[in-house]
Amino acid sequence: MSASLETPAASVPMQQTNRRAGKLRRGIRSLLKSKTGTLGMLIIVIFTFMALFAGQLAPQDPAKQNVALRLKPPMWLEGGKADFPLGTDNLGRDILSRIIYGSQVSLLVGICSVIIAGLIGVLLGLVSGYFGGWIDMVIMRIVDAFLAIPNILFTLVILSVLGPGLVTLILVLGITNWTNYARIVRGEVLSIKERDFVRAARSVGARDARIIFTHILPNVASSFIVISTLSVATTIILEASLSFLGLGIQPPTVSWGGMLSDGRDYVATSWWIATFPGLAITLTVLGIIFLGDWLRDVLDPRMKQKAK
Repeated sequence: MSASLETPAASVPMQQTNRRAGKLRRGIRSLLKSKTGTLGMLIIVIFTFMALFAGQLAPQDPAKQNVALRLKPPMWLEGGKADFPLGTDNLGRDILSRIIYGSQVSLLVGICSVIIAGLIGVLLGLVSGYFGGWIDMVIMRIVDAFLAIPNILFTLVILSVLGPGLVTLILVLGITNWTNYARIVRGEVLSIKERDFVRAARSVGARDARIIFTHILPNVASSFIVISTLSVATTIILEASLSFLGLGIQPPTVSWGGMLSDGRDYVATSWWIATFPGLAITLTVLGIIFLGDWLRDVLDPRMKQKAK
């Protein structure tokens, strides 16, 4: 008798594990069916691998200067050297090594600033949509004020006052990019809070904080994931633009935007200095966008209904 009672209880963790494994297998199959999703994931995996193992993958020291080797072309062109596969820049630094190390900065800035923006935007969106009234009005007017100023102009002004730097750039990009999260989450909450399960939780005396974080937040998580994925791509472009203008990542730290800035005076004679960092930015952004489109198709029920 006791064994028969214990067996179902013991099988619960196994059932949960099987369900998770089944969801993972379905997710992998869905990803493999999507050509753009698979390509995006492959690109992201490659650049993430580069960022994590830059010290082992880079053939040269990215900051080492050698004027005698300046402006060497890629190895497949006349005058190129196998030690510098993608050539060297105006100070004799290896382009390939700098691109590999630059991936660390781009992904770090993109991911960290999106986490900060997401935390701020989702929290304010939840509060605004759930409570409504004057709280909603104040938060939405703040959002309107942020949207009234072009994002890059706002960021430029703040960085001009605070000064450039890695930590400063991450904080500024995070603080200035939360508005999309707040608006979209607020719209989702306005619909979700009128559903029966939220009313039921309220009727049994559940506190507002419990309703928001236990019942409403999980239902807006899919929108948050999709927005965050696409926002990483936008943030990488913005970081490269600011570094190109001299207000982002500062030397000797390597950044793709800084490499573009170094090569702008040599486009006509040494095209590889700016071309390869530009390709790295383009591929990374495209990979993130492709993956974000696949996530939107998978996580957004409305997209599933259209597909049917």
